[in-house]
Amino acid sequence: MARIAGRGFPGWLGVGLLAWGMLALAGCSTGQDTARAAAQDAARAAGQQAAPQAPRAEPEQGVQDQTRVDDQGAVEVTVVPLNLQDGGAAELAFEVMMNTHSVDLSMDLAQLSTLRTDTGREVAALSWSGGSGHHVRGTLIFPARDPDGEPLLQGAARLTLIIRQVDVPERVFEWALDGGD
Repeated sequence: MARIAGRGFPGWLGVGLLAWGMLALAGCSTGQDTARAAAQDAARAAGQQAAPQAPRAEPEQGVQDQTRVDDQGAVEVTVVPLNLQDGGAAELAFEVMMNTHSVDLSMDLAQLSTLRTDTGREVAALSWSGGSGHHVRGTLIFPARDPDGEPLLQGAARLTLIIRQVDVPERVFEWALDGGD
């Protein structure tokens, strides 16, 4: 038995407190990476192979400078375009990460988001793959064509993503597009 302040302290209680502390700290880690590590640890403990995880969509090469961050209010929102350079894409995808310690982020960003060009074309989002909690990461998908069937990015020099009602009335993210062709 370990001794704490002159009293007996059962070893199992110490292990339990340590495990509780680790879980509490994990609550503020990033969602997907923490979940993947926890699943692998659990599988190892059970003597099994962890199930393979689906690969996460990664930003295009050279778009680190295209990351946009809005930290208004109590929520920090980071957006990275995933395929703006793919002229033949049927959809435009954006990785969105939201972090807070005080706001529930379980909203459906597809219902709150609009994509607009400087040529006046505008589309509503098709889907949002994010979850809920205080640290959320997901992919926001938009059609690559406007409601008239025209390519959304054709002739555009600027692209604007507007996300409404995530702790503040509006968040605006803008990108310069290559050439406007």
